[in-house]
Amino acid sequence: MNRKAKTALVLALVVVVAMAFRVSWNALRDVARAIGADGTAATLYPFVVDGLMALALVAALVLTDEARRFALRVLAAYTLASLVLNYVHGLLPELHAESIDWTRLADWDPANWALVLLATSLPVGSIYFGSDLVAKVLHHKPPIEPATQESTQTTVNRSTPEQGEPTVELPEPKREVDSSTPVPIEAIEAPALFVAAVESPRPRRATGRVPAAARSTRPVRTDAELLGEARSLTESWPIEKLTGEGIRKALRTSPAKARVVREALKAERERDTAAAVAG
Repeated sequence: MNRKAKTALVLALVVVVAMAFRVSWNALRDVARAIGADGTAATLYPFVVDGLMALALVAALVLTDEARRFALRVLAAYTLASLVLNYVHGLLPELHAESIDWTRLADWDPANWALVLLATSLPVGSIYFGSDLVAKVLHHKPPIEPATQESTQTTVNRSTPEQGEPTVELPEPKREVDSSTPVPIEAIEAPALFVAAVESPRPRRATGRVPAAARSTRPVRTDAELLGEARSLTESWPIEKLTGEGIRKALRTSPAKARVVREALKAERERDTAAAVAG
């Protein structure tokens, strides 16, 4: 529902409530005159009853839990009281006269006493219940949603390594090497090693030195050193045997570096072949 439709619905509700209040106001005013209220008091009497109903309805929309149930009980009680007084007004023709003096609300004495007690107690009840509802609304604090509270508490309780997960980068697409363009040694770049993010407990502190037997004795070779070794090892190889797996086994290196070296060797072979044909 759009904004204009909602506004029209609210305005229609206000109009209906205003007309209903005007009808009820006539009956409650006549009942107030019948129990001895003067002209001013009888005019204000409907605001005491129906006005508290509106106040209880607003409080029920704001309050929660037990306070909301209390507001609904007040709303139900005053709605029932207004209904009874309107019903009595419809049964007694004497209350419809223009000048109404003190009169009985029922022929049976116990019923008359009960109706008079009801009509006279509503203003006092409006003072008590209205003040209580306003106090509850003013002191009401909206509860924190459990989902928001749990999310905030979880974020605070998480340790620093758990709060941020490392970003896993995707490898760049492999570029094809043009056979007519020589590939310099500097252009050979070691492919990046990507480590998947796994959930693991906090690293344990080392309790001592790593023994010498467990250390790697093989030095880390650079790209230029790998290419130089590959030239000497594959000098007698035909170009068909220059495969990534063969170079990897010969150099004892990783498959990624073996592929890079293979492309460089093939490019050099093709360049030498082209130079020999041109000469």
